[in-house]
Amino acid sequence: MSRVLLQLGVWVRNFAILLYVTEITNNDPFYVSLISVVEFAPIFLFAIVGGTFADRWRPKKTMIWSDALSALSVLVVLLVVMGGSWKALLLATFVSAVLSQFSQPSAMKLFKQHVPEAQLQGVMAMFQSLTAFFMVIGPVLGAFIYQHYGIEVSLIIMAGMFAGSALILSLLPKDSAETAGHKQTGIYAEVKAGLSYVRTSKVLKNLGAAFAFGGLAAGLIQPLGVFVIIENLGKDRSFLQWVMMANGAAMLLGGALIMGIGRKVKPQMLLAAGLLASAAGTIGVGWSHDTVLTILLQTVSGFFAPFIHIGINTLILQNTETAYMGRVGGIMGPMFMGFMVIGMTFAGYLKEAFSLFGVFAGSGVLFLIAMLVLLPLLRNRNKQTPQPSSLA
Repeated sequence: MSRVLLQLGVWVRNFAILLYVTEITNNDPFYVSLISVVEFAPIFLFAIVGGTFADRWRPKKTMIWSDALSALSVLVVLLVVMGGSWKALLLATFVSAVLSQFSQPSAMKLFKQHVPEAQLQGVMAMFQSLTAFFMVIGPVLGAFIYQHYGIEVSLIIMAGMFAGSALILSLLPKDSAETAGHKQTGIYAEVKAGLSYVRTSKVLKNLGAAFAFGGLAAGLIQPLGVFVIIENLGKDRSFLQWVMMANGAAMLLGGALIMGIGRKVKPQMLLAAGLLASAAGTIGVGWSHDTVLTILLQTVSGFFAPFIHIGINTLILQNTETAYMGRVGGIMGPMFMGFMVIGMTFAGYLKEAFSLFGVFAGSGVLFLIAMLVLLPLLRNRNKQTPQPSSLA
């Protein structure tokens, strides 16, 4: 239930701010890209610190405080926006993204501690299906609230969702003494131990390289979806919600399929298939000027998207000890999201310098390279990858 409220809050935030900024700036690609930058930059800047503290702190308490502070920050931004400064909206997105760098590793620790390894892929599929469900209804809900009630009501609802999530998390059983963390040394020493841990794992190193290419590919196209709607299809920006609904519905089907076959397919195979489909779908979306074809391509891409997310999370959970879960997430996350931020930062400029299709084609090539990086894992798919020994 906590995840439901968080997803509602995030989607209201994403679409309300996107539609408001595109409206007030007359579709300025710089500001549209900047929204995504402030959302994802904290992953690159704070993930390793947040992951290190997540390994130290009790996961339940960390998650509660993160959601509560997110709600408080939104209320502060609401007051500023009411005073006439729309750029404060970027602060709400930034603060929420920073706090998530502490709460997300804590959630992964709870999965690692309480879910048997044989069931991890199925649980990740259920988790991804919930995300996909909100990709279906989230855009419609977020756009509806903004278009009918405006940005201020959208912010109030956002704060309420974050606060509600914190309240629900407070009902979880207390953290056990052993979840409080391992023997604590200095922060620098713990970060260094986490880096050494990743370097000793062939699986994690290959994932890191794939993350870098995949993140750059995703970042180049993430802010430009609205321009596919406006320029390629000649429709109003609000039509984006329907394209994303098709994408999200397909994600539900993809997640459901993995729930059914999860134990029969290795996670590295899921990840490679998802990246290959993303490469083809991305190039196709950038080329297409037909509404039906674009929606079909987004549907195919959406169907395979859970293969990527579930494959990534399962591989990390299977190849990481609980004591290092936060730091591994803090290292691996920036390998994807850090390069994603780089891509988003230059997406608007590259679109103006080349073309919309040129950016999407380049993104597709990068997805293909990410898939090729995984070939060593595919060759060893029938071998059990040993976890590196503890270094702390």
